[in-house]
Amino acid sequence: MSDTRLNLVAIAIFMMMMSALVGPMVNLSPAIPAVTTLIILGIITADQISWQGRGTDFFVGLWQSKAERQRIVCHEAGHFLAAYHLDIPITDYSLSAWEVLKQGQSGLAGVQFDTRELQKQCENWKDRPQALERWATVWMAGIAAEKITYGEAQGGSGDRQQLRTAFRLAGLPAINLPQKESWAFLQAKSLLETHAHAHEQLQLALAQRRSVADCYQLLASLDAHLNPDHTLV
Repeated sequence: MSDTRLNLVAIAIFMMMMSALVGPMVNLSPAIPAVTTLIILGIITADQISWQGRGTDFFVGLWQSKAERQRIVCHEAGHFLAAYHLDIPITDYSLSAWEVLKQGQSGLAGVQFDTRELQKQCENWKDRPQALERWATVWMAGIAAEKITYGEAQGGSGDRQQLRTAFRLAGLPAINLPQKESWAFLQAKSLLETHAHAHEQLQLALAQRRSVADCYQLLASLDAHLNPDHTLV
């Protein structure tokens, strides 16, 4: 369950507790807060089972501030930039649950990758450990982008889960997962700091909802400017 849904559950329980305390003072029946809380928890559970939580994310997204939306752009631009430089195929991206629905996709908002090659690499991870480590760097790049820009990361629980699941499927001992996660974070942080200007420009492009092809072209042109001898294909 995502941080958003956990927060909603905590709020629902807190409201029930407060209503139970304040209710007798205003002659409020104890049944009202209890039933209301059960309804809220039931809706969240049904949404989690049937829609993988997209309904909750869509509702919460309606109330996001401009600063929160910008943080999401920063996070996703980190994923996009790392994937571009590590040759991870990007198929699309979305910055809200509403955009996910419009695209007819499943899952949460974010950068979408072609993971077919990843599945093959997981099967032969011991023969090609660098391949999976590239993916780990991409998954940690969103967290790294937030920490560089804001000093802390509010999102990224799903990214960490993907990383840990992939390494478990590859047969990596659980005791080594924290070390791999820290390594991937440092790799992502270094990459983003090296390409700080590209990250800034990419955020503007994503905020304008430019296509993946346009974003690729933007990053290629920035690379060419930094490396004049580089020839664009």
